[in-house]
Amino acid sequence: MFKKLLNPKAWALFLLMLFAIPIVADDFNSQRTDFRDESIYFMMTTRFYDGDTGNNVLCWDNQEEQIKTKDPCWRGDFQGVIDKLDYIKALGFTAIWITPVVQNASGYDYHGYHASDFTRVDCRYQSSDGKKTGDAMFQELIDKAHAKGIKIILDIVLNHTGNFGEETLCKLFDRDTQLRNQAYIDACMIPNEEKLGSDYLNVAGGFQYQRRLAQMKNTDGVNHDIHNYWHHFGNFNWDDPTRWWAQIAGDCVDLNTENDAVADYLVNCYGSFIKMGVDGFRIDTSGHISRLTFCKQFIPQFAKLGEEYKSKRLNGAPFFMYGEVCARFGGVTYRGQDNLSPYYYTWKAPQDLMDQFDGSQSYWDTQAVYDRGSGMDDKLMPLCEKDNAASPESDNTFMVNGKWHEPDYSQSSGFNVIDFPLHYNFNTAGAAYRLAKEGDKKYNDATYNVVYVDSHDYCPGPNDGVRFPGTDAQWAENLSLMFTFRGIPCLYYGSEIGFRRGSAIDRGPHGPLSDTGRAYFGGYITGDVEASDFGEYTASGNAAATLNHDLAQHLIRLNKIRQAVPALRKGQWTDDGCEANGGIAFKRAYKDSYALVALNGGATFTDCPEGTYTDVVTGQTYTGSTITVDAPQTQGQVRVLVKDWTGGVIGEDGPFIYTTSPVSKGDQKYDGHEEDGTTWNEQAPSASATVEFSQAGGTFRTETIDLTVTLSEDAQSGWYQIQGQDKVNLTPGESVNLTIGADMAFGDTKTIDWYAMSQDGKEKNGSLTFRKVDPNASIIVYVKANSAPNLYAWVEGGEKAKVLNGDWPGKKMSTKTTIEGVDYYMFVADGVEKFNIILNNGSGAQTGDITDITATTFLSYDGGSGYKILTDIPVPDPNPNPNPNPNPDPEPDPTPTPNPTGKFYVYFAAPTSWTTVKAWVWNHNNGDENYTGGNWPGEDCVKTSNKYNGMTVWMWEYKGDKTDMPTNIIFNNGSGEQTKDLDYQNGKCYDFNGVNGSINITTAIKGINAAAKTMVKVYTLNGECVAVLSDLNSATYTLRPGIYVANGRKFVIR
Repeated sequence: MFKKLLNPKAWALFLLMLFAIPIVADDFNSQRTDFRDESIYFMMTTRFYDGDTGNNVLCWDNQEEQIKTKDPCWRGDFQGVIDKLDYIKALGFTAIWITPVVQNASGYDYHGYHASDFTRVDCRYQSSDGKKTGDAMFQELIDKAHAKGIKIILDIVLNHTGNFGEETLCKLFDRDTQLRNQAYIDACMIPNEEKLGSDYLNVAGGFQYQRRLAQMKNTDGVNHDIHNYWHHFGNFNWDDPTRWWAQIAGDCVDLNTENDAVADYLVNCYGSFIKMGVDGFRIDTSGHISRLTFCKQFIPQFAKLGEEYKSKRLNGAPFFMYGEVCARFGGVTYRGQDNLSPYYYTWKAPQDLMDQFDGSQSYWDTQAVYDRGSGMDDKLMPLCEKDNAASPESDNTFMVNGKWHEPDYSQSSGFNVIDFPLHYNFNTAGAAYRLAKEGDKKYNDATYNVVYVDSHDYCPGPNDGVRFPGTDAQWAENLSLMFTFRGIPCLYYGSEIGFRRGSAIDRGPHGPLSDTGRAYFGGYITGDVEASDFGEYTASGNAAATLNHDLAQHLIRLNKIRQAVPALRKGQWTDDGCEANGGIAFKRAYKDSYALVALNGGATFTDCPEGTYTDVVTGQTYTGSTITVDAPQTQGQVRVLVKDWTGGVIGEDGPFIYTTSPVSKGDQKYDGHEEDGTTWNEQAPSASATVEFSQAGGTFRTETIDLTVTLSEDAQSGWYQIQGQDKVNLTPGESVNLTIGADMAFGDTKTIDWYAMSQDGKEKNGSLTFRKVDPNASIIVYVKANSAPNLYAWVEGGEKAKVLNGDWPGKKMSTKTTIEGVDYYMFVADGVEKFNIILNNGSGAQTGDITDITATTFLSYDGGSGYKILTDIPVPDPNPNPNPNPNPDPEPDPTPTPNPTGKFYVYFAAPTSWTTVKAWVWNHNNGDENYTGGNWPGEDCVKTSNKYNGMTVWMWEYKGDKTDMPTNIIFNNGSGEQTKDLDYQNGKCYDFNGVNGSINITTAIKGINAAAKTMVKVYTLNGECVAVLSDLNSATYTLRPGIYVANGRKFVIR
């Protein structure tokens, strides 16, 4: 736990250290401790450069396109970044932001944002020879980057996991980490059958997803996530605080970061990377976590770890954090809401709310939250939504009275942000600049904002789904502002040559990745680069052609100018006394460093501090309080006049920054192989050692069941053990036969345990449970649905299948029951060992065949083509005993079968689970006149001695004075289970689904009536006379259930 590590005074002191550590010497490279000194190169690691072709892996989805284009999604790697550190240094960038590295799991997870295990680096980053794990390769990258003076910023995700669970919070799979298995989901992802069901691999992908999601979000109405490690919020709005609680995409399952157990786990996991030496975190989807949560759960904890392990970082610099508070909007304030805007997160949360924040596990364990209803807990989520006070303003970003001033960080949260408003308005430099002028006071200090034009997600709006489509000149103009204005400049990989400009950034697994903004860039930087310093290098091959590109040369010079002038890196700014000649003009100041900047043309500056100003582009000098500088009015043009500068001209004239005319580098041609494909690991998957059974548990309706057991060929050893018997060792690759069931009664279960060890010593074990079922017992299908579906059922066999519930599309389900508060529709099948069904809506939409139903089954149906097998629902006892008696009387004579004497009567073959049958009968044509007493559930039916397919046949008889034929009847068990509304057909025999003409009834009481004379007295076993009847047929509906004596013989009324 990290919750109470820093008191308010210590935190304020720490922030002053964090923001105010000065540069104590002129050596830029060795003394960089303020993160504003950096410029960032942002790469999607798997799409940057392939340094180890042997670890290339296909993603699970869209494999056909990956193979066709020879472009495996997992292509770039850490070795590739190591190999191209000098290329990045040649461009002048001092820090690299890489996409998330933790273990991922999804169909298209090459980007790293779908975590399945926060504790380790993804196994697909391992070296192809298997000698270095992903963790070892990442450590090597950090160390070698630091050796070249380059910092590493790690992208992390706190807001969500992927939808395959998480190793510690909800373990749904075992991950086989062999590189050869990674392209095959069933080979590398071994499901946890206890959570996902033994049939998980056999159901459709959509239903697999729903099963996984239910374990994390309680989407099936069952509280699987009892500790509330995830949020269970349903629909949300991007434009209000509900975006903090909801799943933003199918592969992004929202973590409950208000839970201390979750927050501490994430801090501990990501803290391991701080210990490895990463220099900062970029925090993904920060805008989907409340500011209050950030200030309470993460910022102080990461800052403390950063301070504790600062010796691991380059120059021992303070740990830097910035986040993505997405705000795709034209203004600085997001749709009028401070608390959803990026700047809000740069300020401390109110202390009174912080003091009320109690995210202890003991609290969360009292909360049962589902994704239906509010989806809110009682306390924490509402508390976070109270953090909505108007944001303060600051002049930390601005010069005051024409000078730099000491900033006030007493209210800073210690967290910085990507400048989303500038990013979204960066179609032109002028639009971005005007927005900064309008909104910079809202940030605690906008000089710490990370600024970019486009990224792996968006480009400037409103058409924000493509990589920035502007010309080289438009790019140059934007870059000139980024590298001379406030903020930390950041460039997305490939933009140094306008790579894939105008291409869709991300289409998901639809079409080739090579056609998108996430295409592989490595072909453009093959060849050698040796950088002696930032921006100083020699190069050959395609890397030389790329570095000679007009935009790349522009970047190199901008990086050099920015690195040479502290005011451009860390300075406050103002446009007071600045008049641009068709472009943009502003002043920058940081302590003793002072600069005048003109973009896209010349400018006049007034009220300039006394001194000599040198233009670092042309070398021309200026003096006086009013200075006018001339420059060509061209996009990307820059003039930087530095007060008391002694360093001379920085860089050489280029295509966009020059004295009189543009100059381009020669040899910008590529070798023709820059778009070539590559190879990937095509080894067949190596199955993990396991024991396979010919039937994966379940029920059987025969006397015995024969099974085949096989130990996988690649196993080292294995065995199985039948419950109550000795272990049986197995031979790898060989099968054995066994039989169970002879010693089992109906209803008994038997478990078979098994174990297997692989060649590398990995162990796997499991168990299967079999249940022996009475072949005459009913099989009931329960269906959870919003409205009654049609159910078509059939049994295979012979030339024509036997239909169980009417011709297609089957009868509509109307019988309902409630189990543990959930309503289900019911279908009962009798006299069959197994059958198949299709659920449909009667209007064309249907599921696939749901086959081999052999026992009670629970399903949910979405009304279309989707269904899901529900598990962990208690099956109602098929043969309950409502009156258990340890010392029963001797078995009496069989129950009599009464002869009907009334006007109206019917028979009903009841499900075997019913011990009571009642009838509800009415005449719809006569105002629903009732024939069964008028009080639901109606009158008791009489149990007869007849059987049909193992089911007892019951009789209802009416002897009242009504003469009109009833129109409808419902049979029920008095406990919630009932048939649908059935048409009444007098004298007919029914089963659960309606009239069944194959049921034959034999009537007449045998043995008792034969001895009867005129009147029969009926006694209890205690000798009490309870009835005098002319015909014992009437006893079955006039007496209570029990054992009686008549004419000296016992009989039973049930």
